Amino acid sequence: MKGLVVKNTGSWYQIQAEDGRLIDAKLKGNFRLKGIQSTNPVAVGDRVLLEDNAEGTAFIYEIEDRKNYLVRKASNLSKQSQVIASNLDQVFLIATVNHPVTTTTFIDRFLATAEAYRIPATLFFNKTDRYSEDDKEYMDALINLYETIGYPCYAISATENQDWSFLLELLKNKITLFSGHSGVGKSTLINRLIPGSRQKTREISEYHNKGMHTTTFSEMLALPGGGYIIDTPGVKGFGLFDMEGVEISHYFPEIFRFSHNCRFNNCRHLQEPGCAVRQALDNHYISESRYRSYLNMLEDKNENKYREAF
Repeated sequence: MKGLVVKNTGSWYQIQAEDGRLIDAKLKGNFRLKGIQSTNPVAVGDRVLLEDNAEGTAFIYEIEDRKNYLVRKASNLSKQSQVIASNLDQVFLIATVNHPVTTTTFIDRFLATAEAYRIPATLFFNKTDRYSEDDKEYMDALINLYETIGYPCYAISATENQDWSFLLELLKNKITLFSGHSGVGKSTLINRLIPGSRQKTREISEYHNKGMHTTTFSEMLALPGGGYIIDTPGVKGFGLFDMEGVEISHYFPEIFRFSHNCRFNNCRHLQEPGCAVRQALDNHYISESRYRSYLNMLEDKNENKYREAF
């Protein structure tokens, strides 16, 4: 029997079988996932093979090959990863320039991770109804920056009764991961798009200007017009997993584009002579914030700075 993993609740997985049934399942004792060392070997979005057991539940005994997957380094000190979701068509990062603040460092790390796993990414700047004029100017500057690089951007307010048909069209018949910090409004937005989903929402801490976790496990939610949203717990940090230092520039499209003109093939775009990336930076073809994010990732391969759990 085949099924789709639609929810991960720790040691149990909720599987949607081909006949439409929802089945609770555990991993079979001898289960192994080839090629990935992971703290959660099965992820939401995986297609798996099941066998029934006498208790009315099932055992997962095999996982089908993944089209792709998105990982982060585990929050413990091991060298393992956490697979956030698999078989994705696209990822949406829900960001807020305030209430709470989403930094460009976080945005760039997320985008670089999506690039590494070849998953198209789109940015949504939420809570525009709460922004000051300065906030709006900063948001407009960020939208200009990321659209110039090639990432689609949208300014939205999930609390307002606006026409969401454009977003439903982007989601139609696709599997889309929603990610972002706690408190940016992922659950509120999902409740707009899927009437009756009843995703829990909470106010952010005004003192710390940070969100509090409401989603504790990843879950796949069916869209009325076809397709799925994968809702994930609020992410505090995206660090590096399985990236070599020389590869990191490949995941910044504008840096990678200029790097072809560097004098040395292994240029790290620091102080090397004949570096076309540094020249492009000086000529404002590459933004200071993106270059700083690249340097942070280059210096932070062991994820000590951004090793917060989500």
